[in-house]
Amino acid sequence: MLNLDERYQSYLTGDKKLRIDGMEEKVVAYGYTDNGSTIDGYYLTTPNYRLNYTLEGIFLRMTAIREVVEVL
Repeated sequence: MLNLDERYQSYLTGDKKLRIDGMEEKVVAYGYTDNGSTIDGYYLTTPNYRLNYTLEGIFLRMTAIREVVEVL
């Protein structure tokens, strides 16, 4: 299983940032996703986006946080 702490903890506690569309984004949260019975991927959350990946690290989608808030 992919160790998210090993991969992304330094983004939470350090100065590392993701570059999305030319802008630097700080990671504020990460975690696993599931399909109801098994873990099927993981997500990263920045102040502006939620990024979803497979367990193999393949990018699936990016959702603007403002879109997520509007749905709720």
